Amino acid sequence: MQKIFSALKNINLWLISSICISLLVAIPIFVIFSSFFGETSSYLALLSETFLFKYIFNTIILLVGVLFLTFVFGVGIAYFVSFYTFPGSQFFTWAVILSFAVPGYIYAYSLTAFFENYGTLFSLLTFFFGEANYNIYIPRIDSLLGSIFSISFSLFVYVYLLTRALFGYQSQNMIDAGRNMGFSSYNIFKKIILPSAKPGIVAGLSLVAMECISDFGTVEFFNVETLTTAIYDSWITFEDLNTANILSFYLLIFILIFFSLERLSRSKSRFNIPSKGFSKIEKTKLVGKKAFFVFIFCFLIFFLSFIFPLLQMIYWLIKFPNSFDLGMFFSLSYNSITVIIITCSVLIFLSFIVNYGIRVTDNKYLKALTNFSISGYAIPGIILSVTILTFSSYADQFLSEYFFILGFKTLIIGTIFGLIVAYFIRFFSLAVNGIRSGYEKLNHSLDDASYLMGYSKIGTFAKVHIPFLKNNLILICMLLSIDLIKELPITLILRPYNFETFATQAYNFASQDMLEYTALPSLFLILFASFFILISKKHILKGF
Repeated sequence: MQKIFSALKNINLWLISSICISLLVAIPIFVIFSSFFGETSSYLALLSETFLFKYIFNTIILLVGVLFLTFVFGVGIAYFVSFYTFPGSQFFTWAVILSFAVPGYIYAYSLTAFFENYGTLFSLLTFFFGEANYNIYIPRIDSLLGSIFSISFSLFVYVYLLTRALFGYQSQNMIDAGRNMGFSSYNIFKKIILPSAKPGIVAGLSLVAMECISDFGTVEFFNVETLTTAIYDSWITFEDLNTANILSFYLLIFILIFFSLERLSRSKSRFNIPSKGFSKIEKTKLVGKKAFFVFIFCFLIFFLSFIFPLLQMIYWLIKFPNSFDLGMFFSLSYNSITVIIITCSVLIFLSFIVNYGIRVTDNKYLKALTNFSISGYAIPGIILSVTILTFSSYADQFLSEYFFILGFKTLIIGTIFGLIVAYFIRFFSLAVNGIRSGYEKLNHSLDDASYLMGYSKIGTFAKVHIPFLKNNLILICMLLSIDLIKELPITLILRPYNFETFATQAYNFASQDMLEYTALPSLFLILFASFFILISKKHILKGF
């Protein structure tokens, strides 16, 4: 009887833990829904009659442009490195993922500085060809076009990784069958290779769409009026949180559509190699003009997406040595690393609790609650920040009025604790799915063997599970570190006073039109993120 009671107690503990996590993640949804019953300022009516259509139109144009370019870049490189060998093909296989280290807003700073009047391109032309009025020949990057390029070069890796993962499971027999039917290389790609990789392509484009629609730093820098900038202006300029939440609801509808597409595409993806009829892809060696053009295509994307912004930041540091502030560097490094360490520790600890609870209880309700909780990554940072602000105001008023508990709002807003809560909601999916994928490969018979050897459940967890999941933990930590060091809107809105990270400091300089001073925080953000990518590149290349 005592054993049954103990088992029930443990099950309830796991259920309660998952319920708390799910409710925490669901807070933004509840707040956005409740905003329809709150009062708004005249700004909402003014917006509906004037600029709302423009915000939506710009968002759609931005989305279409980014999806097109990321499809061309991501699928193009994935196809070439998967089916052909050419000079540099092995290098490009992993090198292009370094572009993931460059957030869209930093690329936007580089792009603007390069093409502006008397900018980097002007200096280069002057150095090589002498003094002249080159500004009349230098093209100007339109704000919307600049946003499309900046976001595309920073996000195409999603499409590349997931498409390449599916290309790796293509069978040579299918390609040979196409050749026997008289198909050209183009028709084989169009009718055989591309359709079989469709789930990966759709999943990658869906992730790109979610990130694109929720982008704040890039469009705000280029002054492109999208739904995210409208949400930010509603809160900052008009101090109307309810209007910001209503706009967040409209944006969230877009996000959830692509979130559903991404989940559906992943569920249809199959990476199991058939036992019969499967033949590994035989890469075709390209020579001559074909090899040259394919190399140029891959090199240009790698150069433009990673080397170009990196060189721009190095150029600024050399040209403006006063922008290098060693004290600021140490301060930004300390703040960024502190946030990464705390957040990774909390996320991994809670993810282990949930995944281990699912494993030992095998409770279908617990699984359902966990699946609901991992939808948090579909919520953009700007929406998450605004809804946490709103919720903390509601909760502070409720607690002070009915329970005489004061200071709840000060616990969340402008504190490290509030930042960690927001990061937890935003990135819990990444941590819990990473550990879950490892647990799916761990046979339950190992647990039984451990119990027979006298280990308790906690002992089995410490002696068997953690060593087995070591590689998963490293990958999760690296991916979380990359996302956290690049995160802008959450940190910008919820950070403590005078607490700056590489991302927020670069944003502050850019917003003050001090682009050359963005060099130090931007450069080291890229270098730190690149370091995390290189450590985990073997796992990242497997397509997450």
